[in-house]
Amino acid sequence: MTDLTLTFDAVSEAIPGPKWAARWRRCWPDYQAWFIAKGGDDGPSLAACKAALRRYMPELLPTYGRLTALAGGSDRAARFLSTWCPPTYLGGCSLAAVAQGGDVRLVRNYDLSPELNEGLLLRSEWTGRAVMGMSEFLWGLSDGINQAGLAVAIAYGGRSETGEGFGITTIIRYVLETCDTVDEALEALRRVPSHMAYNLVLADASGRIEGVEMLPGGGARISARAIATNHQSGPEQASNPGFTHTYERRAHLDRMRATPRTLNAQFLKKPLLQDRYAQGFGTLFTAEYDPVARSLGLTICGARWDQSLEAFAEGRRDVDYAETIPVRLPAMAARAGVSVQPEVQPWAASAAVDAGWMAWAAVDWAAVGQDYAAGRGRPIHSYLPKHHAPEARVPGHIAAACAANGCAMRL
Repeated sequence: MTDLTLTFDAVSEAIPGPKWAARWRRCWPDYQAWFIAKGGDDGPSLAACKAALRRYMPELLPTYGRLTALAGGSDRAARFLSTWCPPTYLGGCSLAAVAQGGDVRLVRNYDLSPELNEGLLLRSEWTGRAVMGMSEFLWGLSDGINQAGLAVAIAYGGRSETGEGFGITTIIRYVLETCDTVDEALEALRRVPSHMAYNLVLADASGRIEGVEMLPGGGARISARAIATNHQSGPEQASNPGFTHTYERRAHLDRMRATPRTLNAQFLKKPLLQDRYAQGFGTLFTAEYDPVARSLGLTICGARWDQSLEAFAEGRRDVDYAETIPVRLPAMAARAGVSVQPEVQPWAASAAVDAGWMAWAAVDWAAVGQDYAAGRGRPIHSYLPKHHAPEARVPGHIAAACAANGCAMRL
């Protein structure tokens, strides 16, 4: 079963040192297992990885060398940290930026399984400038802001095609370490290739906002608006749009008429807010960046956590996403034609519904998420533990009810 808990840490360390090394020791076993399982050992040589960094992001080479040393210096760790032509990965996410009258906001929802997020907000000064953002792959960023007031966030572009390039989170790190404005960031994004399709939204303190589509193997398309979900504007089809609801979320963003001060509220409710944590697709956090104030407001399960580059405070938040999952069984039972007495607790509504629900709850949603990431789809009962007898599998009427309530019975 998927672990629905996550600990968020806010950590400040100007130069990579013992705090980063401790994080490496904590996360590397899982990342190493992923790297090996996804064929990372068959990827580019260490010499090729270093050559790519030297060609495209030379400003990061000193930091990369220090991180590699702190990680133990092995060939595998060094190639992993380079993120040059890495194994495929993806996520969900909705993004938008709004500027009006000198006020600017960039807001993102990060949608994924709690098991697949580092839960680290890191403030650093690795190249001499302050950068704050949510960590990915131990030195990359899924979103962040720098002391110049440049903010950026990413969303998966919706297709598994790959090309020769870097992991997007390292590119975001590079942009925030070396660029002051959206224009400078666009120049860097056109030059540094991404290995997969990703959508970006950028904003700076001047009020400039922009949306960008990164193409596999290099190239960037400017979006019509500074909004993004999990598909791109080209002819390519999005992966599993019924599961990610990417088109519905994009349509909502297109219709949305928010100001900088009302934008964040849009992301704290449906259809942008996702609550399918057990299926590996829930909103882990909402990040609101203010480029003028150089600040970040994290909303995690309804609780706000404010930070800024100038007044950053280390801390920790423990979150149990299971407590936020809505109880949908009464509605499911009604749609399935099963009577539910009002005084009966939903979890014991009826033998028929309860049996189906318990089977559904036993699904290995971590495996579902892995197959989704790989572009595979299987009948949902194939993810049940082997000890479940065939008659305990999800009944058809429960499967139909789950599908009607947003639960993916087949990816």
